[in-house]
Formats: sequence, C-alpha cells, structure tokens
Amino acid sequence: MSKPLRVAFVSEGPTDVVVIEAAISRILDERPYVSTYLHPEQSLAFGPLGTGWGGVFRWCQQAAVRGRGYLSGDPLFDFHDVLILHLDADVASKNYAEANIHDSFGDLPCVEPCPPSQTTSDRLRTVLLRWVGETSTPARAVLCVPSKNMDAWVLAALFPNDSVVRRGDLECLENPGSRLGQQPKGVRIGKTVREYEKNRETIRNAWTRVTTVCTEARRFAKEFRTVVNLISPD
Repeated sequence: MSKPLRVAFVSEGPTDVVVIEAAISRILDERPYVSTYLHPEQSLAFGPLGTGWGGVFRWCQQAAVRGRGYLSGDPLFDFHDVLILHLDADVASKNYAEANIHDSFGDLPCVEPCPPSQTTSDRLRTVLLRWVGETSTPARAVLCVPSKNMDAWVLAALFPNDSVVRRGDLECLENPGSRLGQQPKGVRIGKTVREYEKNRETIRNAWTRVTTVCTEARRFAKEFRTVVNLISPD
C-alpha cells in the first residue's frame, strides 16, 4: 500500500483551500494524501499573520528567513512532499500599503490588460517567487494563481450555463464571486466555508470542465501533476 502524499497549503483564505483540495483529489484520483494547512492555520483563527494576500506575503517572508533566504531551504520540505502556494491574480492590482506592508519591492501593482489573463498571472507569479527569495519555482512547490480569483473556478464548476462562463472571458471578470450570488434562488451560494464544503464534491467532479474554461486551472493541474509524478508513492 502506497504511503499518503503529504500536501501542505498556503492560501489567502479557508474557502480557497476547499477548492484546491477538491481539485487535487480529482487529479490524484485513487492516490491517498494528507493535508496540512500552513496558512491560514485553521486552529488559530488565522493567527498573527492575518488572512488575505497580506497574510500570504508575511508567511512567505518567514519561510524565506527559515530557509536562510530561500523557500527551497525551508525545513518544511522535510515534513511535506508538496507545497501549494496560492495567490489570486487580482492581487496584481493592489499595492503593499493596502495590506499594511512597507514596500521595499516596487513590484506592485503589476496588472496587465486582460485578455490575455496569463500576462498578469505570469507577472504575479514572479512577484510571489520574489517574496520567498526565489527566481524560479522550487522543485516541490506548485504555484496556484487563479485569474481573477478562485471564485472563477467555482463559477465554472457549479454554473457552466452562466452567461459569462459560456462567453469565454471568465478569467477577465473582475469579481466572479458576485456571479455566485446572482444565480437562481435555490442554487446560488455565498462565499463561506460551509457553502463551499457543501459543494466540494461537485467542484471535484467538474474539475475537467474547470480546466477547459480556466487556463490558470489547467496550468495548476499540469504543474501539480508534474511535481507529484516525481515523488515515489512507496
């Protein structure tokens, strides 16, 4: 019997983790895995780092310090096989002051015209790597940068007949979460962990459709699968 894959998560918030877990459970299929939430820590009410993208930034800075300047040197990889780093692409339109962070980077905002969505996501991935002291993604890390945010993946999974989803420019929609509450009464959902958990299995089963509609979902799936395939199940 193969040993479970040890997957660690760093994300903006707990609803994001629900969606990512639905995705990886579909990608892994029968392969067992165990999850660890490095940020936000569920038992600490988001802890001292806070939630949102500012919390991800602070976690990244701490990880780089633990690794003597590089995420790849962080001892967390002694205990986890894969680290998923999540940051919504709409962070590209932010500035550090919005998260009470002193700007010593000069790399935000970095948003580009959409379409194509990949241009902004690519720039933000570079920013995210800079936060952890890297210029390329470490061997056992996977970046997850949904455009414009994770709710686009949820909308594609749960409401394939939504006019924006069918139009083909979902990844350029500024606030896809607003569409979730505009669906017909009885099927609309709110952005809460409880609501997302209720729909986790549906999101899992619709993952192939999500990767068809959302290019960043497709990139995440490909990169996660590549990393996992390098890790022996024995």
